[in-house]
Amino acid sequence: MGQSTMLCASLAGRRTSKAAGTHSTAAAGGVLTGMTARTGLRRDASGSGRYMAGGLVLPARFVLVMAAHDRKRSEIMAAKTRAELLAFLDELAVEATTIDHPPLYTVAQSQALRGTIDGGHTKNLFLKDKKGAYFLVTVEEDATVDLKTIHRVIGASGRVSFGSADALMRLLGVEPGSVTVFGLINDVDHQVKLVLDAGLMRHDFVNCHPLTNDATTRIAKDDLLRFLDAIAHPPAILNVTGQ
Repeated sequence: MGQSTMLCASLAGRRTSKAAGTHSTAAAGGVLTGMTARTGLRRDASGSGRYMAGGLVLPARFVLVMAAHDRKRSEIMAAKTRAELLAFLDELAVEATTIDHPPLYTVAQSQALRGTIDGGHTKNLFLKDKKGAYFLVTVEEDATVDLKTIHRVIGASGRVSFGSADALMRLLGVEPGSVTVFGLINDVDHQVKLVLDAGLMRHDFVNCHPLTNDATTRIAKDDLLRFLDAIAHPPAILNVTGQ
């Protein structure tokens, strides 16, 4: 089936209701780049706001509905499980030890219930700046982070706030309480900038949740960097906490 036929079939299979038309450019536009690469879709050079695929001319409204649908499908397909993450680490020949424990939602719970696991333990901040850029800042669990000034250190545009639970699931494939550097395996579009605190990286081993907060995975610092290189997420290692 040709690209234009596939695109036409996709449109024919969807009922474009008034509700469907409420998808905004902001919500759907983020996946248009990826969609154009797969379908040959391109914007009409006449400035009409329409799109073209093969010999088809498509109204922008139809394209945005498709983009929103494509975005949702990508979110579902992209999210990796704990087992898939650990299998990926195994493929990289990374030696990682995973210890199960009760679900942990706070640093205090982690310290009380995880048992004795050596190495640096992490606290992860999923942040968004005023221009909509996302950051994952990973520091030691007992480190103090000044949210009023951190934007100057990490290169954010203006002060930052915490990203929403929806954005967290969409970009990192994890729920609040399970935020982890390993979640970047799900950020296939590289929308999240990773910042590792220099203090954390002084440890030989680092401990992170393997996408769920009912386990802790211990990984050598150098192997963590290898993992990040394999998923094309090179970190910025900065002195975030001033320690």
